[in-house]
Amino acid sequence: MVGIFIVLDLFLCLAFGTVLLLDAERTLAKTVRTINEYGLPARRSDRWAEIDGYRIEELLRKPEGFVLPEGFHPFVPEETRSGARNYRFDAEETLPFPQRAEHLVFEYEFISDNRTYRIETDVGPWIAALKQVLCALFLLQAFLLLGSIFSGAHLIRKNLQPIVALAETARTLNMPGSDLDVEKMEDLADKLDSINAAKLDTRISVDETESELRGLASAINGMLDRINDSYRSQIRFVSDASHELRTPIAVIEGYANLLDRWGKKDEKTLEESIRAIKEEAANMKGLVEQLLFLARGDSNTMHLQPETFDLSLLAEEVLRETQMIDTGHEFASDVQRASIRADKGLIKQALRILIDNAIKYSHAGGRITLSISERKEEVSLTVRDEGIGIPPEAVAKVFDRFYRADESRAKSTGGTGLGLSIARWIAERHGGHMEVLSRQDIGTKVSIVIPKSGNSLEPEKEETPS
Repeated sequence: MVGIFIVLDLFLCLAFGTVLLLDAERTLAKTVRTINEYGLPARRSDRWAEIDGYRIEELLRKPEGFVLPEGFHPFVPEETRSGARNYRFDAEETLPFPQRAEHLVFEYEFISDNRTYRIETDVGPWIAALKQVLCALFLLQAFLLLGSIFSGAHLIRKNLQPIVALAETARTLNMPGSDLDVEKMEDLADKLDSINAAKLDTRISVDETESELRGLASAINGMLDRINDSYRSQIRFVSDASHELRTPIAVIEGYANLLDRWGKKDEKTLEESIRAIKEEAANMKGLVEQLLFLARGDSNTMHLQPETFDLSLLAEEVLRETQMIDTGHEFASDVQRASIRADKGLIKQALRILIDNAIKYSHAGGRITLSISERKEEVSLTVRDEGIGIPPEAVAKVFDRFYRADESRAKSTGGTGLGLSIARWIAERHGGHMEVLSRQDIGTKVSIVIPKSGNSLEPEKEETPS
């Protein structure tokens, strides 16, 4: 609309100037014709009387000014084709241009009876009238422009309501604690249907989008990226889980066939088969429990139960329990009192995972050290072993699901490759992170670093007195 107003104003100025010029030429021709036919009035001074609002003056020189080219002659009267034209401002140069324009004088010089004359007239009143018309037009255009802006903004807000709702729904679906239930998915589908009904293009490019839609485009693109990543992760996760479950199922099936054929009469085969089936069933149970834990974590359906406790007491408790079960390694502790607010059960589970990994990848009789240290507003819980270590190229992958640096050793120790993934999820859910430092044949140090305050967790629930 602004462009239309600019074109309209330019056209108006051009039309006004053309009309003014043609009217001046017409009146000039009439004045020149009168002078040529009837002569000049008696001269009383250097300047003669006005004729039709024009002032006439005799000059003692030849005409000076702009002479129209022959191509413009058909557009002007014959009497004024050969004369010279000038424009000048009959005002001080110090005045602003809009004020000087009101004192614009048009001059026309011509020869009649071998004498040079100049006819001049004031164009300023016309310019002043044009200024008033333009001011009124500008005010009208400004009013129309503001009205169109407000009405357009209202229309845009009305049309963008389903899009804003879609963006808000897309952001809500990715917030921690939001459940991807059927109702929310149906609500998202309704938003998409409403956009189609409003004939709005949902294929939005961030770079080519106006600022009003840029947030929506980013939200949709982010949601699509998360859906794509989640889909690929799910495909990989199902494939790995199927591979992990295939081995114990095959073992159970093999021993069941062995029992069916020989176990009824061979007591040794019977005992071996039962023991193997129990071990594989326990492995499957542990794997399924870990898979369920990660699935609940991925869907944000696991709610933490934060409480304030002394981390050193929890670490010593886990260490004592481990010493009772494992007598083949040397355990040591270097803990200091550290009060934190966290989910005690999950922190204990993560600590057990780190100690269990240290046991699996340490030589018999190896030393495993548990330590706790404070870092300003954080607490570091570290398990260090003197085991086989991790190859440098594998350190970055140890937190990937089902990844095991030493497959042969993992099979003999019964690892699933999910423990460190669970530990990392627990650390990140508490607003912390994991750190790994390892050298082959020297040992590995794995740390869980979490904030002491636990401000990112859900508030503690007040106990109801019984």
